[in-house]
Amino acid sequence: MKWNHHASLRPAMAILLEPLFNSSQLPLPPSSYATVFQAFTGKNLLKQGQQLHPLPSRHALPFPSKMVAMYASSGDIVSAARIFHSFPNPFLLLFNSIVRAYSLYKYSQETLHIFIRMHSLNFRGDYFTYPFVLKSIADQELLCIGKCTHLLTMKDGLRFDLYVATSLIDMYVKCGARKLFDEMPVRDVSSWNALISGYMKEGSVGLARELFDEMPTKNIVSWTSMISGYTQNGLAANALQLFDKMSRRGSELKPNWVTIMSILPACTHFSALEQGRRIHRLAQEESLDSHPSVQTALVGMYAKCGSLPDAKLCVDRIKPSSRNLVAWNSMISAYASHGRGTDAIQTFELMIQAGVRPDSITFMVLLLGCSHSGLVELGLRYFDSMSSDYAVERRHEHYACMVDLLGCAGRLVEAYEFISQMPMPAGASVWGALLAARRCHRNLEISELAAKKLFVLEPENSGNYVILANRYSEASMWDEKRALQKSQNVRKNPGCSWIEIDGKAYMFLSEVAAAASYPQAEEIHLLLREVSERMKEAGYVLDTKVKKREIVVRDVNRFHHFQEGSCSCEDFFLFVFGVEEFPNHSLLLSYK
Repeated sequence: MKWNHHASLRPAMAILLEPLFNSSQLPLPPSSYATVFQAFTGKNLLKQGQQLHPLPSRHALPFPSKMVAMYASSGDIVSAARIFHSFPNPFLLLFNSIVRAYSLYKYSQETLHIFIRMHSLNFRGDYFTYPFVLKSIADQELLCIGKCTHLLTMKDGLRFDLYVATSLIDMYVKCGARKLFDEMPVRDVSSWNALISGYMKEGSVGLARELFDEMPTKNIVSWTSMISGYTQNGLAANALQLFDKMSRRGSELKPNWVTIMSILPACTHFSALEQGRRIHRLAQEESLDSHPSVQTALVGMYAKCGSLPDAKLCVDRIKPSSRNLVAWNSMISAYASHGRGTDAIQTFELMIQAGVRPDSITFMVLLLGCSHSGLVELGLRYFDSMSSDYAVERRHEHYACMVDLLGCAGRLVEAYEFISQMPMPAGASVWGALLAARRCHRNLEISELAAKKLFVLEPENSGNYVILANRYSEASMWDEKRALQKSQNVRKNPGCSWIEIDGKAYMFLSEVAAAASYPQAEEIHLLLREVSERMKEAGYVLDTKVKKREIVVRDVNRFHHFQEGSCSCEDFFLFVFGVEEFPNHSLLLSYK
């Protein structure tokens, strides 16, 4: 039947559904049903597939493997398993279909049980079976079982199959071995890529880079694996450098959507907005900006680099049907981190209206938005609605957000009582939120109580000692401050900040570390000392206010918007030297 391969699904459906209403209709050949089931696979057409499901049972048509694949691709693993187990004598293709389904959905133990049953029935695995079985073994890091499976691949004549060999490499890397790769008589680019990816996932960045440099031939997957690995391991500068090196190769090497999605988070580390924009333009040139994952990554990049208008524009460009939970969460988080709690709430309500169910991350950023904007009652209401209205379990981080919400509003006693009523032991993030409550709401007794808890929970964190020491300073308790510093040998970790100029991010470290943080550090310090002396000679008195400008400063938690030198959160004031260099737009600084 020609429509098997060339026509649309609608006429195919009409022909296949005809026997359901006409019992005299001759059954269609099995290949026709199988083709349409395969067409439904991976296309979210589960309802249409379910309409066809009763038809084959009336004519006993042998294509259960296609049905298993269809249900599994739609996320209905229960129905896929039910079809498999309804066959007392499964064949190899059916075994492979359920093995693939279980493996992809991380049902690792079920995958291995099916594989054992398959071998007990004297079925030999093939190049389709073993990659998924080995993936399940790798997920559980079962090295002993992996070695036994490796022997079975050789017994089944698959020793030199590249698909199987690559899966074996990935399994051994995750289980801590490189022996197989070194012994492979033939190593294609996929084998190298698998080992690089495996090392990066294990955090062995140096070994991955050595392997990358040794590769005789590199494809876009090789470069992307390295870029993604650097980003995921917190080495944003390395990721950006490697991406620039790849880009200089021009038409020889084109990025794909995974490359773009992997490099954008590296821009956020340095608040490198202009660099992010350049990557966005590259994605547009390569027609990659319409991919949902790239669109979502762009939203996150612009939001975390301080450009809310660009983030909102990217969200609006995503088709409503493709606007997934990650995109919504990114926009809610963007508004929340900029202190625009009302906009965060409005975005949350729009998400609910669009039929997207919130998760724990949604509520975490929503509660932070309420905290940063002082929306205490709304925050309490959303916290209460988590389990009752949305069936989202309250986790430790949600309780930390609520303590921050109450603490920032000056309701410190209420925040402490909230902690005492938690259904779980309060961890460092909860006590840290209480200790870090706004300085304008001074309650030294609660600060000391929170600090003592933190000294036990994370004794190596110098920041907790520094905060308590600052609280003593604010209360003019100099003896207590000196005693704390002496008893704990408190030393604050060097501060770290970034600024982007002409598309390049510059990083600075405070104190002694500054000498090594920037090539011109000594020159900068000499110039600052000279300027300071001349200012004193001229009778200059420090004015912390920057007139008619908005300065945006990002710390590890949020963005602070300064007008006339003061932040709306009331905890900070700002003096920026050299702000005249940026006369036409807001200035974004970042620090830790």
